[in-house]
Amino acid sequence: MSARRRMPAAFGRLWAGQTISELGSQVTVLALPLVAIKTLHAGPVAVGLLGAAETLPFLLIGLPAGAWVDRHRRRPLLLAMDLARAFVLVTVPVAYLLDRLVLAQLLAVALAVGVASVIFDVAAQAYVPALVAPGLLLGANARLETSRSAAQVAGPGLGGVLIQALKAPMAVVADCASFVISAGFLASISEPELESAGDEETPPLPMRRAIAQGISFVRHHELLRPLALSIAVFNLFSAVGMAVFLLYAVHRLGLSAAAIGLLYSFGSFGYVAGAAGASRLAGRLGMGRAVLLAAAFQGSWFVLVPLAPKPLAIPFIVLAMVGETSGNAALIVLHVSIRQAVTPPAMLGRMTATARFVTRGMLPIGSLLGGLLGASLGLRPTLWVSAIGGALSTLVLVPGPLRSLGGLPAPARQATTTT
Repeated sequence: MSARRRMPAAFGRLWAGQTISELGSQVTVLALPLVAIKTLHAGPVAVGLLGAAETLPFLLIGLPAGAWVDRHRRRPLLLAMDLARAFVLVTVPVAYLLDRLVLAQLLAVALAVGVASVIFDVAAQAYVPALVAPGLLLGANARLETSRSAAQVAGPGLGGVLIQALKAPMAVVADCASFVISAGFLASISEPELESAGDEETPPLPMRRAIAQGISFVRHHELLRPLALSIAVFNLFSAVGMAVFLLYAVHRLGLSAAAIGLLYSFGSFGYVAGAAGASRLAGRLGMGRAVLLAAAFQGSWFVLVPLAPKPLAIPFIVLAMVGETSGNAALIVLHVSIRQAVTPPAMLGRMTATARFVTRGMLPIGSLLGGLLGASLGLRPTLWVSAIGGALSTLVLVPGPLRSLGGLPAPARQATTTT
């Protein structure tokens, strides 16, 4: 029987819900900054602040979120976070219709959605190993990433059309609906988890000690530490570029919202190829070399964006996006599978939160830095800073033991108990 047929029905419901919510979220990825740029006439610093607000929760609550997730059942948390995001986002079109929409509200919405997303993402990554057997982890993560990738292909184009037709604030309604549908799929899961969250620690450890265990586990692990550092460097410089990219596309290249949406859609085809090919790449090269190749591929393409001449801007940017997204999707499938494989069930939330604190915590810093560089150096020089920094991120992985890793590593027997 194939791995595809053996996937539990509960995982299928989780997968379906996340696919739909990812599709809706791609609308908001374009809509919120375009609300700021076109409706509220925001400049580089304001757009950078908006990007920082979306990702700042990784720094503010990332570590406590992991300890909290490890103390609770994952499905109720996922359900609550989906509904919370829908409720917060619907305030944007309501305020727009009442002519009360201001930048401060956009920042607050971005921050609140970011908080719910941090908790959701940590719980979701901890939930997958509770739904599928260890031998199916790579396949399960490949499916989740493939559907996320497909959403990134279809979503921006849909978002661009909706924004063009309805205006950006009203297009956010699509994301609200997607979170409600996702919550419905989660509510339909009745199967018990394979491993119960918190079963290994009764009563729960004090919060500070629980957080310290997660940090120590990642910091001392020979695979998790370099993976986290490399992705952190890439995310820092990627956020620098994304903080000014839409401004560059709108003001320097003269692209419309629909054109930008289609640009993102065509560029995101790389996500589908990378996610679908990750398992095959690991089978041919081994997990370690596949990770190195995916990381190098991810970091080497963005240089085409500042190089793009205006008459050929769209093909240059699409090529850059396809290359970067294919490497990124493959890397996500591979490194998330490695993280889940080496981590004890009771540590999954804290491990995920620690890794994401390091990696995603760079995003608000990069967004702020990108906004400041865009205002001081200009948009194109800032894109060059982003491209060069991202290309260097793979160097962190080269000295470590990753190259010799063949298949998924064996799980750790127990969590680190450092206080």
